[in-house]
This record gives sequence, structure tokens and C-alpha cells, in this order.
Amino acid sequence: MANRHRGEIAAELDGRTCTLVLTLGALAELEDAFGAQDLVALTERFARGRLSARDAIRIVAAGLRGAGESVTEDEVARMTTPGGAAGFARIVGELIAATFGAAGEGAGRAVSPPGAADVAGTDVAGEGGAAEDGRPFGPAGR
Repeated sequence: MANRHRGEIAAELDGRTCTLVLTLGALAELEDAFGAQDLVALTERFARGRLSARDAIRIVAAGLRGAGESVTEDEVARMTTPGGAAGFARIVGELIAATFGAAGEGAGRAVSPPGAADVAGTDVAGEGGAAEDGRPFGPAGR
């Protein structure tokens, strides 16, 4: 069971419930993958709210590996989740929010989860989306 206090989330991937967490090791992996010099640069990249499908694959794979799964990015690329691409965007948004905090929580910079269109790399007419709890995210929520 996922523990949000430890930055864990639960997500349905390929018909099973998985735990994802961005540990320091997973964050270091993402720094390397995205060419970010440090956590601030990585956080700023996520805060822009525009992530490609490849970015989503990397983030989900790092989150799974952070939780102890032995999975490659190619395996994650073939996974399915309820809601398709929008479902993956929700997973990425929840994972980033659990790691860095949602808007208005704690000290430091808050990161807005990306909208589904942002993760796909296409922001339709500048519109953002809304999380399941109704909070806006994406370009319209910034």
C-alpha cells in the first residue's frame, strides 16, 4: 500500500496496482536523463508543466524502480493504464505532487502536475486540465 507521507503513490499499470516513489536515486536518474544539474533545475523542468510522452515514460519507470520494481523504459512504454495517455498524465502529476508537494503545501517551490495534453507535448489552445479533486493544473492552473 502506498504511503503518501513517504512520497509514494499507487497506480494501476497493466491491470495491477503498483507503488511508485521518486527516491533520491530515482531523482538522480531523472537529473541524468533530463540533463538537469541539480534538483532545483529538475523541479523547474517539472514546474513548466510541459512533458513529452518520453518524459512520462522516464518518470513512471524511475518511480517504479524507486519502489523496487525491476523495469525498463521500453517495458513502461508498452504498459497500459485506465484512461490511456490521460491516465499516464495523472500518474505523472500525482507522483510529482507527492514528491515535491502540491501548490500551497509546505515550504519551497510547489510543482503543478502536468495536464494530459502537456505530457503528450501538445497543449491544445493553452488549456490545462483538472485533477480528480478538481484542482486545476497545466497552463490554465498556473
